[in-house]
Amino acid sequence: MTAQGHLLFSVTCVLLAHKVELTPALADASLWHIIPMALASALLPDLDHPHSLLGRQLPWISGPLSRIFGHRGFTHSLLAVAMGVWGLAQAPGLLSGAVKDALIVGYLSHLLGDWLTPMGIPLCWPWRRRFRLPGLPLKSGGGYERAFCLLTLALAGYWVHGDLGLGAF
Repeated sequence: MTAQGHLLFSVTCVLLAHKVELTPALADASLWHIIPMALASALLPDLDHPHSLLGRQLPWISGPLSRIFGHRGFTHSLLAVAMGVWGLAQAPGLLSGAVKDALIVGYLSHLLGDWLTPMGIPLCWPWRRRFRLPGLPLKSGGGYERAFCLLTLALAGYWVHGDLGLGAF
């Protein structure tokens, strides 16, 4: 999935997490607070790719990650998610529960987006087996990905704000 697709899909995922009350903190949070946090973490897994949007901005991090793990390696695994959750838990009081939860949703949205592609992701890294959606994979880039991301965002937005009210903001 492209950076644009990951960003759009992260908003979709955080809207859905808010609507289904995935956590009490997300349910009670303002979308003005949680959407930017999901966007902030949506591109983090691609730090392992020096030519990614974030990788070009942080080459001193991206280069070593790429050399050690390769693209779609460790940073696209449940181990990386667990380490991120643990890291967020080590800073009590620094960030609100809603901010932490939104950061996690944004990161997970990236993994879900890449799981939808034919290349898949190594969820159980260091085990190299890649997991992908069987059946209809989403080819990265192009009109199909953009249409998918915009359609899911529109559907999530309508479900959250079907009456066109902006009360949650």
